[in-house]
Amino acid sequence: MPQEIIEILSGEEVRRTCNRLASQLIEAGGGHLQQLVLLGIHTRGVPLAALLAAQIQTLEGIEVPMGELDITFYRDDLDQIGIRTPAKTDIDTDLTGKIVVLVDDVIFKGRTIRAALDAINDYGRPALVRLAVLVDRGHRELPIHPDFVGKLLPTAKHEQVKVYLNEIDGRDRVELIRGAD
Repeated sequence: MPQEIIEILSGEEVRRTCNRLASQLIEAGGGHLQQLVLLGIHTRGVPLAALLAAQIQTLEGIEVPMGELDITFYRDDLDQIGIRTPAKTDIDTDLTGKIVVLVDDVIFKGRTIRAALDAINDYGRPALVRLAVLVDRGHRELPIHPDFVGKLLPTAKHEQVKVYLNEIDGRDRVELIRGAD
């Protein structure tokens, strides 16, 4: 069966979705935006977190601390996903007592987020941890659910969701790939 690629979000729709997610974070933060820390999960969660932080600053005039989180050594499924070269975790603020929002591009089985939850414990004890994702494609294997979702996209397990971000890929776009191996 040949691959079929379906555009789910155009570049403009990706940016509008990020703006909407930032607005939801502001609304949910109430008067506690000064306690907010965004942690982007490598790879595409990092530029997404930066986009959200920039939009929050534009809308509210508050500079939200942002960090980069690599979860490679916390994963329980490396045998299934293959060997990876770890990226750099960069968290310049103590997470103790903070409202931490993990940011990732796609949530699928939930294993990446489980690993991220383990990883953040090495950087303090947050008062609250939330999850923001650009795309929720379902099929969780763990009881993990995002608090903020840009696009809910029911998929078949054998399908793939591919997120392209300008900062990494030179363009913004989300695709659903059918017939992929």
